[in-house]
Amino acid sequence: MITDMTVGKPASVLWKFSFPMLISSMFQQIYNIADSAIVGQICGDDGLAAIGASYSITMLFVAAALGCNAGCSVVISQFFGAKQYSKTKTAINTSYISVLTLSVVLTVVGCICCRPVLSLLNTPENIFADGAAYLDIYTYGLIFLFLYNICTGIFTSLGDSNTPLVFLIISSVLNIGLDYLFVGPLGLGVAGAAWATFIAQGAAGLAAFFVLNARVKKTIKDDGPINHFSFPMFKRICLVAVPSILQNSFVSVGNLFVQVVVNGFGSAVMAGYSAAVKLNTFAVTCFATMSNGLSNYTAQNIGAGKLARIHKGYKVSLLMVLAITVPFIVLYVWRGDLAMALFMKSDSQKALDVGIRFLRTVSIFYPMVAIKLMTDGVHRGACAMVWFMASTFLDLIARVILCFWFSTIWGAAGIWYAWPVGWILAAILIVCAYMGGAWIPKPLRKRKKIISHMNTE
Repeated sequence: MITDMTVGKPASVLWKFSFPMLISSMFQQIYNIADSAIVGQICGDDGLAAIGASYSITMLFVAAALGCNAGCSVVISQFFGAKQYSKTKTAINTSYISVLTLSVVLTVVGCICCRPVLSLLNTPENIFADGAAYLDIYTYGLIFLFLYNICTGIFTSLGDSNTPLVFLIISSVLNIGLDYLFVGPLGLGVAGAAWATFIAQGAAGLAAFFVLNARVKKTIKDDGPINHFSFPMFKRICLVAVPSILQNSFVSVGNLFVQVVVNGFGSAVMAGYSAAVKLNTFAVTCFATMSNGLSNYTAQNIGAGKLARIHKGYKVSLLMVLAITVPFIVLYVWRGDLAMALFMKSDSQKALDVGIRFLRTVSIFYPMVAIKLMTDGVHRGACAMVWFMASTFLDLIARVILCFWFSTIWGAAGIWYAWPVGWILAAILIVCAYMGGAWIPKPLRKRKKIISHMNTE
């Protein structure tokens, strides 16, 4: 169902749109966690550490896919909100060609570079072969990763967050079932988890592509010429996508530096960190999904020139995401042992203790990262990418520097202490930018017009 988010009560529109996206994100994280959980239970700490060693590298590819998703969806949302339907279709076609071309390039780069990067990360010899096998198979499926993400971005830019949810539920169930089959009875170990992800991701990507094309052709009417590829449209998409890719990629590069420090503490710490960081990613990705929903809402209303709706939507979304932080904080602070037990055998006490301490340290600061991400969402939807990137780089730089410094003082625990500091600094910066109106496009910045909108909307 395609939805116009420039009309209706902001709270109702945002909740109906964002809730399916949130559930989709949770299912996506569940099948990502399933890889580690099943491998950890069947293959032990070394298998879990092998996935953990490759995780920071796979997140670079995910970062690129999510950045493309954000760039394409924002531009398409703006044209759709402005009721410029032929330009909407041109943006969709240009997005397909651009993103799939990038996925092929990254597949080649991944096949060449993944093993050398594992070596640079000081990956222990006892887990290197499994980590490299996982990465090789994951890289073969990059085209499906990008295809699924671009289709999801287009669906959400048109106000449809329900269809991606259906595909993701089916894909998640398939992935978990294949994990059990490949890792367990078939004895493929870590490589089996990678093949399960490859097949599930491929099924979801192809299904989403065919359904989306049929939906767009049927429901969006042409109002002018449509191009298969447009360089001006490509440039406009890049203005949002490239900063988003860089933002996500630099975060992933920062995590690579963190992984180097973690690797220096041995396999048990690596295993505990691998499990805990996936649980942390589960939570933060849920917040980021709400931010993506707000970006699409903002983009459509920027296209329609409705600033007051954006301000109201921002406040509503903040309340929503802060409510979502509560169950994660409760679980990770008081019962982190239950969450970690998904990954660990009974004889993995050191790894279990490491993971619990990580979760307890970072989770109490989830409200700060939630505020940062939601404010990012407004800036991204309005194409105000300078402040969006500045806040992310501040978080990254602070986290990496403090990670190295604190680990020399408090050992492995010092690594976890660096995360909240980065979140707090970045949240302060981006909120100040929002309050100063840095996100408002120049044509709409006249003070009288803003005040008039907010008083009459």
